[in-house]
Amino acid sequence: MPFAVITENDVSKWSDKTGSVYHFPKRYQVLLLPGTQVVYYKGRIKDKSYQSQRLSDLPHYFGTAQIGKVFSDKDSQKGDLFALIEGFKPFSQAVLAKLGHQGYYETIPTSRSGNYWRDGVRGISQNDYNSIVASAIYSLEGDIEPSIELELGEYESLSEGKKDMRYVTTYERKSKLRQQAIAIHGTTCFGCSFNFGQYYGAEAEGFIHIHHIHPLSEGDGEQLIDPALDLIPLCPNCHAMIHMNKKKTLSLAELRALIMTAEARE
Repeated sequence: MPFAVITENDVSKWSDKTGSVYHFPKRYQVLLLPGTQVVYYKGRIKDKSYQSQRLSDLPHYFGTAQIGKVFSDKDSQKGDLFALIEGFKPFSQAVLAKLGHQGYYETIPTSRSGNYWRDGVRGISQNDYNSIVASAIYSLEGDIEPSIELELGEYESLSEGKKDMRYVTTYERKSKLRQQAIAIHGTTCFGCSFNFGQYYGAEAEGFIHIHHIHPLSEGDGEQLIDPALDLIPLCPNCHAMIHMNKKKTLSLAELRALIMTAEARE
């Protein structure tokens, strides 16, 4: 089983989502294969405004996880990749990278002593991994993801299917699934090809609804969701049309047929 350290910087050009998605250049692909056990790492703080979002100002490890499926970044011309993160377990306290006068948790090759820490992803041994984990105190949160508001009320169906009986039946959904779906599919509507960022500019960048292809209300209890196969991005108009008939959710093919018919009339 491979092991690696993945760096997440406070300020970065990479579209990382802690515990959900890791965005990286292709040169690290061989180190981040599905199933790789990883430790999250942050370097020394450079901007004090991020202090409240860190466990320490010093270089430290702050959680463990496993690499899930890996996908190409469709917007990259350099072959960059996205890795889905599974089983993220945050630490409640920082595990400092340096062990005082004893050196570091990571075994640094003599040939890399001058530039080892420049690599954002570093392969490590199982012994190094075990040493870091043995020094960690895990947060009680574990892999729990926060629920976030439904978009357009009952239109959004993205959760693992836990029914919540209120005035209407809604579904708990996880931000992790949304982030992973966007990393895989992008933010262009699969129905009409509209992209809010391209049309409205930076203020609207990233705005999109995420639709569950198979309505959760038709399933029994919790369901295992694959963001690559079960979730697609839709603009609010297309999302509303797919759910316009409360008794039947339109398929993507049916939605596109409606759009083609409307365009033919113009």
